[in-house]
Formats: sequence, structure tokens, C-alpha cells
Amino acid sequence: MKNNMADKTHREIVFISSYPPRECGIATYSQDLIFALKNKFKKTFKISICALELADEKQLYPKEVAYTLETDSTESYAETATKINQNTNIDIVLLQHEFGLFKNNESDFIHFLKQINKPVIVAFHTVLPKPDEALKQLVKNIESVAQSIIAMTKTSAKILIEDYGISSTKIEVIPHGTHLVAHLDKAILKEKHLLSGRKVLATFGLLSSGKCIETTINALRIVVKRYPDVLFLVIGKTHPTVIKEEGEQYRAILIEKIESLHLQHNVKFINQYLPLEVLLEYLQLTDIYLFTSKDRNQAVSGTFSYALSCGCPIISTPIPHATEVLQNETGIIVDFENPKQLAKKIIDLIDNDTLCATISANGIHKLAPTAWENSAIAHALLFEKVSESELDLQYKIPEINLNHLKKMTTDYGMIQFSIINQPDIESGYTLDDNARALVAMCQHYEITKNEEDLIYITLYFNFIKNCLQDEGYFLNYLDKNKKFTKQNSETNLSDSNGRAIWALGYLISNSDLLPDALIDEAKATMKLALSNVLNIHSPRAMAFIIKGIFYSNRNNKTPSYTLLTKHLADKLAQMYKHETKENWQWYESYLTYGNSILPEAMLCAYLTLGTTIYKEIAIITFDFLLSKIFTTNSIKVISNKGWLHNGYESSEEVIGGEQPIDVAYTILALSKFYDTFKDEDYKDKMNMAFNWFLGKNHLNQILYNPCTGGCYDGLEEDYINLNQGAESTVSYLMARLTIKKYFEIKEKKVSETKKMQPLKYQKTAKQWQNISL
Repeated sequence: MKNNMADKTHREIVFISSYPPRECGIATYSQDLIFALKNKFKKTFKISICALELADEKQLYPKEVAYTLETDSTESYAETATKINQNTNIDIVLLQHEFGLFKNNESDFIHFLKQINKPVIVAFHTVLPKPDEALKQLVKNIESVAQSIIAMTKTSAKILIEDYGISSTKIEVIPHGTHLVAHLDKAILKEKHLLSGRKVLATFGLLSSGKCIETTINALRIVVKRYPDVLFLVIGKTHPTVIKEEGEQYRAILIEKIESLHLQHNVKFINQYLPLEVLLEYLQLTDIYLFTSKDRNQAVSGTFSYALSCGCPIISTPIPHATEVLQNETGIIVDFENPKQLAKKIIDLIDNDTLCATISANGIHKLAPTAWENSAIAHALLFEKVSESELDLQYKIPEINLNHLKKMTTDYGMIQFSIINQPDIESGYTLDDNARALVAMCQHYEITKNEEDLIYITLYFNFIKNCLQDEGYFLNYLDKNKKFTKQNSETNLSDSNGRAIWALGYLISNSDLLPDALIDEAKATMKLALSNVLNIHSPRAMAFIIKGIFYSNRNNKTPSYTLLTKHLADKLAQMYKHETKENWQWYESYLTYGNSILPEAMLCAYLTLGTTIYKEIAIITFDFLLSKIFTTNSIKVISNKGWLHNGYESSEEVIGGEQPIDVAYTILALSKFYDTFKDEDYKDKMNMAFNWFLGKNHLNQILYNPCTGGCYDGLEEDYINLNQGAESTVSYLMARLTIKKYFEIKEKKVSETKKMQPLKYQKTAKQWQNISL
């Protein structure tokens, strides 16, 4: 039975691992995971570290290292176990295991594990197949004291089950984490690192003979005959253990081989332990990543994972990790120590830009679930499962970040779609996206009073105004050349017209903050747009219009607009009365997209007119909707793969097809209901709904990308749509700005968090000044 009485703010997770400044892969892994856990969750647990070291290799550790364990000292094992046991705040011990870390002291290590009186999780970084009896018994001894075992690949899990006899119920597969990157322009990065004009091959990691760099050097003899300017980067210092045992002997052998083959122009050593930001830049500029390890049993490689997540097309030897991941054009497998085969595959990729692009995109999609943010969620859920106390996972709200919104915006408007996080100008523009962007930027300006926002507010308003026709209705679709497309005559544009009026009303509601000239233009535009609304019958369009009028009336009521609100609200009320039944309190016979807008609009009508029936319908229908999309602690909006129809209960639950816009609209509605009625349940649901973006969903994966500031386009049954288009990105931003006043956090800066290299569609502040009303 779990203990609910423990002090939640002082629960502690102890990581037993090598740790920086010690230079090794597991030390870096633990540092990255701990950073991700601290950045993902707040007031949930404290993390401390028990650093593994040797008696004659002491390190100067950062303050989070609370314990050290000398792995070659019997006394240190006993003393460390006692210290951990005496700390009553410690809930869980997580051990990062590599056989070499405990070499020649296995019995002390096992005794140490048996001494610990806390739940233990063991993460195996190496899983060796076909073990002899001694190795099998060692692993079984570890398993006997562990509450859970982490394997980093499905292949490793299968080996643990089949070769070691470990129960599958005890194993969690949590892949090696990877870093989110902005996928910056290769040409810009190559220029920055003085590599312009070169086709770059690369490998990285602490250097040792096991990496078999000579395979690539021998392959280069063939490659340079076809591509004489190819450059192979060997990034990383020599492994400290190798330095200790043999010095720089292996590097010297490689240099001698390079010189004998006259490849000095084609190979460059970067003999440094690079800062993460610089390393990721090198990976993003790499044209082909080469992984040539000759260790047949290497279960997992962090370097391999990092390269894939950076979009590098990969050629790899068939270690278990590679054979599991590099399927279906995600990469290329070559035999161990086969330079001729490697050379052929390098040339094939250099020759084929389309194949390179396909492999790159497939790799990014394949590795997306392994982002450190997702790894942190997976570990936290495992902590929750293993802990003897009741863990309350509290997601940390990210800082506000406008980078991707601005990247998607040209000097004309916001581009509709993106490919991953690169704006796709071929998709053109829509009124819908620019209307939502106007609302979001007005929200942002209300909070920050950042004058740069005025540039974007003016830009999006100009776009809306340009879409308004002389007859008083809006067109929605424009191509990359800013011309209206034939799609405008093939699609019902009522909802788009409603969204534009909502955006105009929201702009006008900020008349006390914004320039008078801008407000006057917005009022004139809205007046013309409202001249045709009596001909609109779409319930969502009517709801948007009611919202727009509600906001525009906030500072100065216009009687004719108030009459329009009554007319539209009465129509929605009549729809409700027509459709409502004992078990179905709604305006239509089905729930589809953008549902929250309807009860929110009825609440706005009540707040405008004071008509009690509007309030009653708003509450009844909103509570009905919430009962359909909320569970005890999470949201699951109506799927676009199957609407919910009155009287039709599917025997199969529809999974996936959840859109960020529906979650955002729900948060906006919850905000309005909470502000009006002060019911804490609405506030709690606001928090639950926002956590959907942060990973509280059926895949337990992030929808918001904190690296780019973009939001992924959708949550599907078994994957996330990684494209970060305008609709999803602005939807997230509206939700994030809405919750700020309820869940206040200290912002470092409520704007861009990083300076970005200017890209094709970004403009400088000076260029923006040329945009007029």
C-alpha cells in the first residue's frame, strides 16, 4: 500500500551513475536525463546523485552529487548503502548499469544492492546475448533485488527475457534519450564552422579502437576518387580509460594511416569534448553520419541516437540498436569492417539527394518519441509505478516562446503549413491562421507590452483586411503569390468569416492599449464584416461572431451589435432545444470539432445581455461536453477519425486524431467559465487540458516542442505528427497565454528565449517598420 502521508516536496530519487566531470557516455546520459526530469516536472521529487568513481580518480563534482561510491573499495559500498538507507526522504534508487563500471568487484556490488532498503530500478546500458553461466547468474542476482529493469531497445528486452529468464512484466523499454534540435540550415552552419562547399561525413564519441575509424579511412580511398572534396570529421577526445592504459596510440595509428594514404585534406580530427550546443551544430551540418563500431554486442549507442535525431542520414554496422531502428529507409546497414561496402554506400547517398532527404526525415520521425522530454515522462511514470509513496506528477509549464510563430511569418502573413519545423511557402496562407495569430499576439501584448508585438498585430490585421471583399464577406485561401485560390469557391467559408470577426473583436477590445488608428481601421473592417452575418447559419461561425462582438463591446457597447448577439444566441438556443434529450444536451446531434466554442459563445451572450436562459444553456452544454472529453486526470478531445453521434455508441474506442486546436479552444472556454463562476473544477480541468500538450496524453509524449516554440500538428494512435504548422503552433500559444494568469510562473523573458539565425522568411525589426496600416 502506498504512503500518502510522506512530504511530497522532499521525496528524493537517487541516481547511482558515473557523472560529469567524469568523461564517459553514461555520465553524459545521466546528466541529460536528470536535466530533462528537472525541467519537465516541478514539486514532484528531488534528484540527487551518487557518483561512481575509482579511489585513485577523484573528481570535483557539482552540488547535486550527494554521495560518491568508490567501485574498487569494499568499504565504500557498505558506507554508501548505509547513508542511502538512513535518508528517510529517499523513495527510489535508480542505478545506471554498465558491466565495466563494476569490473572485478561484482560480489561487492551485488551485496551493496541487497543492503539497500529502498525500491531499486536498474537500467542496463549493455545486454550481452548468449551469456555463460557466470554472467547469467550475475544478471539474475541484479534482477532479484530490482523492482524494475530498464532496457533501452526491444532487442535488449528480448535477450533479457529469452537468454536470462527475466520476466517481461519486470522490464520497461525506455530508449536512449535524444536532444530536440531546431534543424538549422546546413549551409549557414557549414559557413559558421568554415566547411562551406564540403560534403561532410562525421562520427563522434570518445575515441577508442572499438569505433573502428580505420574502416572509414580505408573507404575514403575509394570515395575521394569520385568526390575529392569530401571531408570526414572525427569528433571527440580519446576515452579516458584508453588514455590511462595506452595513451594516444590509437589516434597516432589513425593519423599515420591518413598520411600514408594522402588523405590529410579529407580527414579532420576535432580532439575535444565539445559543448552540447556545438556538437549538435556539427551533427546538423553533417551530410552523412558513419557509425562503424566493431562491437557485435553493443546494445545501444547514444552517439547513433543523437545523429538520427539531428536528421543525419546514417550508415551503420549491424549492432542490435541499428538493426532495430534503421528499417524502412531510416538508414543503411553495412557489414562490420568492410570498407569497400561502406565506400559504395557513401557514394550512393552522395549521388542521391532524394534518398538522403527521405532517410533524414524518416530518422527524425523514428527518433521523435525518444526526445529527452519523453524519456523524462517515461521515467517519471516508472517512478510513480515503483514508489512506495503516492507521487503526484506535476508538469512544469514552459516559458513563452514566439520563435516558431515568427519563423512562420513573412512580411505578408503567417504561412499555413510547415515540414517538420521549416515553413512550407508552397502551402500559402489562410485567413483562419492569421486571425488566430492576431488573437495570440494581442494576448501576448496584453501581458508584455512588448512594442515589437505591434508589428505583428498590424501585419496580421492587414492580412485580415485584405481578405475582406467589398460585399462584406471574407475569402480564406491565398497561394504563395498572395493570390486568392479556387478553393475559396469550393469550400463553405462561414467558419472562416466567424473567426475573422472574433479576431477583429479581440483586437478592438484592446483599444486602451493599441494605437487609435489601428483600432479605427479594425472597427470599420468589423462593421463591414457584420453586414452579412444574418445570412450565416453555421453554429460555429455564429459562436465566433458572438465572441467577437462580446470582445468588441468590452470597452464601448454598440447597440446594433448587441441585437446581433441576441439574434445569433437565440438561433443557438433554438438548436439546443431542438436537439436536447435526457442523455444528450447539445446543439447538434453529434460532437465534432471546435465544440467548446458553442457553450463559450452562449456564456458570452449571457455576459453581454444578461439573459438567464443563455447562462443555463451554456452551463448545461459545457458540462455535458466536459463529461465526454475528460477522464479523472486527463483530456481526450473528440477525434477527427470519428465524430461522436447521439444514440450511436461504438464498440471500439477511437484512439488518435486529436488536434491541438480542440484542446486550446477547450482551455479558452474553461477560462471564461472559471472567470465567471469561480468553480475550481474548471481551473483544475484547464491545468489537465494544458498538460496534454506537455505529455499527459495516451502516448505520454510531448505535443509542444520547447526547442522550436512550435506545436506538433496532431496526436495519432501510435505516433505524433511532427509538422509544426500555423494552426497547431498558434493554438498552443493561445492556450499558454490564457493559463498564465491562473498558474503563474516566473518567466526569464516573456518572448523569444534564444537568438536564432535569420532564415529565409524571418525579417529584421527594421524591415518590419515598412509595414503600414
